Amino acid sequence: MTDDDHDRPLVHALLQDGTTVCIRSVRPGDHEQLRGLYEEMSPENLRLRFFSMSRRSAEMAADRACAPSRPGYRALLAETQGQVIGLAEYETGGATSGEAGGGSGGGTGGETGEDLGTAEISIAVADGLHHRGVGTLLVEHLVSAARADGVRTFTADALSENHEVLRLFADLGLRTSRHFEGPEVRCTIELAEDDTYLAAVETRGRGADVASLEPLLRPEAVVVIGAGRRPGSVGRALLHHLQEGGFTRRLFAVNPSATSVLGMRSYPSVSALPRIPDLAVLAIPAAAVPATAEECGKAGVRALLVVTAGLDAGQAEGLLGACRTYGMRLVGPNCLGVSNTDPELGLDATFAAVHPRPGTAGVAVQSGGVGIALLDGLSRLGIGVSSFASLGDKYDVSGNDMLQWWESDGRTDLALLHLESFGNPRAFSRTARRVTRRMPVLTVDAGRTDAGRRAAASHTAAAATRTMTRQALFTQAGITATRSVGELLETAALLYAQPLPSGSRVAIVTNAGGAGVLAADACAEAGLALPAPTAELADDLLSVLPEGAAVGNPVDATAAVTEEQLWECVERVARHPGFDAVLVALVPTAVATATGDDLVRALTDGSARHERPVVVVRLEQALPVELLPAVDGGTVPSYAEPGAAARALAHAAHRAAWLSRPAGIVPDLADVDTGRARTVAENFLLAHPDGGWLDPRTCCELLDCYSIPQLDWAWAETEDDAVIAAERLRGPDGRVVMKAHWPGLLHKTEQGAVHLDLQGDAQVRAAFRDFETRFGGLLTGAVVQPLAARGTELFAGVVQDEVFGPLVLFGLGGTATEVLADHAARLAPLTDHDVHDLITSPRCAPLLFGAHGGGPVDLEGLEQVLLRLSRMASDLPQLAEADFNPVLATPGAVSVLDARVRLLPRRAQDPYLRRLR
Repeated sequence: MTDDDHDRPLVHALLQDGTTVCIRSVRPGDHEQLRGLYEEMSPENLRLRFFSMSRRSAEMAADRACAPSRPGYRALLAETQGQVIGLAEYETGGATSGEAGGGSGGGTGGETGEDLGTAEISIAVADGLHHRGVGTLLVEHLVSAARADGVRTFTADALSENHEVLRLFADLGLRTSRHFEGPEVRCTIELAEDDTYLAAVETRGRGADVASLEPLLRPEAVVVIGAGRRPGSVGRALLHHLQEGGFTRRLFAVNPSATSVLGMRSYPSVSALPRIPDLAVLAIPAAAVPATAEECGKAGVRALLVVTAGLDAGQAEGLLGACRTYGMRLVGPNCLGVSNTDPELGLDATFAAVHPRPGTAGVAVQSGGVGIALLDGLSRLGIGVSSFASLGDKYDVSGNDMLQWWESDGRTDLALLHLESFGNPRAFSRTARRVTRRMPVLTVDAGRTDAGRRAAASHTAAAATRTMTRQALFTQAGITATRSVGELLETAALLYAQPLPSGSRVAIVTNAGGAGVLAADACAEAGLALPAPTAELADDLLSVLPEGAAVGNPVDATAAVTEEQLWECVERVARHPGFDAVLVALVPTAVATATGDDLVRALTDGSARHERPVVVVRLEQALPVELLPAVDGGTVPSYAEPGAAARALAHAAHRAAWLSRPAGIVPDLADVDTGRARTVAENFLLAHPDGGWLDPRTCCELLDCYSIPQLDWAWAETEDDAVIAAERLRGPDGRVVMKAHWPGLLHKTEQGAVHLDLQGDAQVRAAFRDFETRFGGLLTGAVVQPLAARGTELFAGVVQDEVFGPLVLFGLGGTATEVLADHAARLAPLTDHDVHDLITSPRCAPLLFGAHGGGPVDLEGLEQVLLRLSRMASDLPQLAEADFNPVLATPGAVSVLDARVRLLPRRAQDPYLRRLR
C-alpha cells in the first residue's frame, strides 16, 4: 500500500435498480459522514454489525477508516449525490474491528493470521438502502483492489442469524466456505478469478444496466428542451417526430422564449413542468448544455439525450459530471437520437427524415449518417427496427449497453452495430460472446484505412495493426464483421430470412451459363466450396431439366427452363446432403416459356421454407438486395450481384461454424510461477523506472517463470567467457552461434551483430573481438548458443494494447517476418479454440502439418508456447511487448531461439470490474 491510496481514482457504477453510485477510497474528510452512517443504523443492525451496541462503535469505526494510509489496509465507500451510503474495508495485518455483521447494515471482523495473502473484510450499508446491491458492488470493487495488492483470501466473522451478509458472500460467485462456532460463522472467500465469478458479475451488471436504460428507452414522460418556433430547427424536428410518431406517454416542451410550440404548451424551465420527465432531449447551444444538464439532474430527470454538437472540453466535463452526480444515463452528445418502435410506446426521438418501420433489428451507431442508412435499409427490406440508438460521441451509453438491452427486451433477434471506438473491448467481447449465441450480431469494421503498420521497433508492434486487433475481437466474440454498410444489410437480409447453412458447400443453379460463371467466381473468392453433384443426383436433375442442360456445379438449366422444371431442380439440390446452400442465378431471356418473374415465383411459391438457405441473384435487379415474399410467410433474399450473395453466404457459414463449437476454455498450465514473474518485473522497473527492454539474463529468467522452452545459451562478457561457453554448448557438429548485446539493440541481423557457424576456439575468439572492434562503446556482452537444428522458423509475440489488452500474434518467422506479413492474431487470454485458430490461420499452416512430406511439427509444444505467452501477458500489465523470433518448430520439439521483452511501469486494470465509462 502507498501513501496515495486515499487518492485512488473514483469510479461510477450501477446498483441493481439502475441507480448510479460513486465508488472511491475513503478520505480523512469523510469522518463525519461515516460516523453518521453507523449512528443512523437501527439497534438491530448495529448489533449485527458489531456483535454489540457500544456507543463508541460508530466513532471507532470512522476513526479506523479515516486514519492515515497504512500497509495492508484499504477502505472503499459508496456515495450518491455526496451522501455516503456504504463502506467496505479489509486489513491484512490485524482485525478491522473485532466483530461485524454484513449486508443488513453490517460488516465483518475477527482475528487475522500471519499470512499477508489473507485479509479480514468489513461491510456496512446505510439503513433503508438494503437489497439494492450496495454491499455486493462494494465487495466486487474491494475484491479487485485486493487482488492487485496480492491478497488471495478474504475472511469474515458474522452472526449466524445475519442471513443477508451470508447470502451476499454465497452469491458473489467466488468459492466460499463456512465454519460455525456457536452463534458465529467464520466465512472464508477465495479471491481467485474464474469464469463462474465473471459470469456472476456479468449477470448482476446486466440487470443493473438494463434497469438504468429504462428511462431512456421506455420513458413514461419526455421533455424536449430547445424546441423552437423556427421551421427547420433540430429541436422542433425532434418534437414533431415525437408527436407524429405516436408517442403514447406524456410529452412536454421547454422554451423560455415561447408559450407554445407545434400546438403544444411550452414551459419556461424543467422545474416548471407539471411532472418530472424520465427523459430530457437537449437541442440547445453547446454553452447552455452543462447548466441545463445540472437543472435536469436537480429536478430528478433520469436520462439525457443530447443532440448538440461542438462541446469543448469544459462543457463536456460539465455535462458528464452532472450525469454522474445525479445518476442520469446519457446518449450523445452529437447524435441523431433514439427510438423504440414498441407499438405500446411509439418513441421516436430522432430527427431522421422518416420514422423507422417497427421490426426486430436493434441498431446502435456512432455516425448519424450511417444510422439513417441502416434505418432506411432495414425498413425497405421489411426487417424493421426494434430500437435504435445514435451514440454520437459516446460519453456514456455504449454498444455494450445496447447489446444487453436487446438481449433482454423480448423483441430483438438481430443486432447491428457501427462503432468507431471501444471503451472497454474485453467487457464488450464477453457480452458479445453471450449475446451472439442468441442472435446474430453484425458490425461494419470501420476505420480500416488507418490500419497501416505503425512505426515500431519490434516485429510484434509492427504487425499488430488496428485492423488486426479489431478483427481478433470480432472473430473471438462471434461477431459478423462486414466491410461496408451495404454488405451489412446484404448479410442481415440472409440471416433474417433463411436458416444457417451447416457448412460452406454451395450449389449454383442458373438459366444462363455466363451468370453461373460469375456466381462460381464469387463463391470461390468468398471461400465457399463448389462440390460436383454425385452421379445419382446428376441423373436425377437431368430427368427434370430441359434437353441440353449441363449438370455440374454450376447447374446450367439453360434458357429454356420452365417454372416447374426450375422448382423441381432447386428442390432436389436443396434436399441433397452434399450441399449446404443453394444460389440461384437468373437472367431474363426471350427464349423461355417462363418469364423472369415466373422463374422467381418458382422459388417463392413452389414449396415451404427449405432446411438449407436458398438465395437468388437477379442481374437486372435495381436494388442491391431485396427480400421476396414467399407463400409460406417467409422471405427469400435476392441480390443484384453474385458477389453480394456469396459474401452473405460466407458470413452465414462462419456464424454457423462458430455456433457449432462449444465455448472455449482457458487451459490450466503447469509449472507457472506468477509470483516470481511479478517480482522479476517489479525489480527491473525499480532499476529502470521508465521501463525498457530486458537484458538476456532477465529475459530468460522471466520466460523460465512460465516454463517457455528456450535453446540453451550462455552469457559471455569476455573473449575467454565466450570460449568456455562454446566448449560447453557445442553440439555434435561442433558449431555455435554468437549474438552481440547492448541496451537498445533490437534487430541484430540488420546491425551485423550475429556470427553463425563458429567452429573451434579461434573462430569464437575472432567473432568476439569483431564485436568489440565494431561495437566497443556499446557492447555489454554476447549470447553464445549451439547452432540450432533444421526446422520451421516461426514467430510468436504479444503487444499490450492500452484499450484492447494483450494481443497475441503468430505466423512465419525469421528475418523476413514483416515483409511476408503472414500472421494471425487473437486477444489474450487464449482459449483452446483460440490457440487452434492461431496455428491454422496463417498461410504457412500447411508446413506445420507436414505439407511437402516434411512431417508435422510438435503441435502440442507449439500450443504450449502460445498459451504460456498469453498467460505471461495476462499476468503482467507491465509487459508492453514481447518478440519470440525465431521459434524453431521440429517434429520433436519447439524452442525459442531469440526472445525480447519490453516492460513499462503500468498498473493492472480490471477489465471486468463493474463501472461506467
